[in-house]
Amino acid sequence: MSELLLLARIAGRRIAFRALDVNSVVEIDTLTPVPGTPSFVSGLAALRSRALTVIDSAKALELEQATTGLEAIVTEHDGHLYALQVEAVEDVAEALSEPQDVRGSVGPGWEHAARGMVESSAGPILLLDAGAIIAGPAHSALRAA
Repeated sequence: MSELLLLARIAGRRIAFRALDVNSVVEIDTLTPVPGTPSFVSGLAALRSRALTVIDSAKALELEQATTGLEAIVTEHDGHLYALQVEAVEDVAEALSEPQDVRGSVGPGWEHAARGMVESSAGPILLLDAGAIIAGPAHSALRAA
């Protein structure tokens, strides 16, 4: 496998997204709350005159702490733009293997969003599915339909 990965941190854990799934990396400076949305939706932001739904990645993964960073990974899902808040965007690395099953328990939120563990030029790393983070917590009423 010769694929690029974007490395970031969520709740202190180093994770990766497929670089092909990333449109850009931005800093969120203005966030507009949206009443009635699930708690993992931080609000709306603008990027080049387009609306972004901003997702708190830590809350979407059902972690105890909210994301405090202003950095976000912009991705398109089902024709809509989303910004996934992360603590930090760190680097780009090359994937050296296909994703493998995660061995051991990493927690239900992580397991819900994990594509697997991948060997990379930066070492083994948890590869996440942006769509699973956008969908929110695994037990969410939004997913029950």
